[in-house]
Amino acid sequence: TKNVIKNIPWTTSKNFTVERGWQQIEELISTWDIHESWLHHSEFLEEEELKDSKRYYYRTCWGLPTRRKPLPRATADVYFVIVISKLKPDTAPVEVFYRLESSRLIRRPEQYQFREKWLQDIIENKIACAERL
Repeated sequence: TKNVIKNIPWTTSKNFTVERGWQQIEELISTWDIHESWLHHSEFLEEEELKDSKRYYYRTCWGLPTRRKPLPRATADVYFVIVISKLKPDTAPVEVFYRLESSRLIRRPEQYQFREKWLQDIIENKIACAERL
């Protein structure tokens, strides 16, 4: 069976606010098939004004705290950018992209289903690296 890519209806450019962007990222994350033991924190980072667009940057920091280790040994970041085009009508939906901290590959939520394994790999690599030092 083919995996269904889960996405959400994104707000329009005219209805966008930094807070609304954060809420929609949280809404998107809630559609991801990730075990409930993963915890995350999301934050707005910055706004960037470009010739043809405005970009809003966010970060989610993921970890696996446990009772024995409430502070995870390592965390994994996912970076989001919400783009508001200055060329499209303000009734057009915003564009959303994300990338993992360990990757330069930029993904779109409507094209890739997020994988829990991506977070696990980042954390395992960080722990392995720390143990070698």
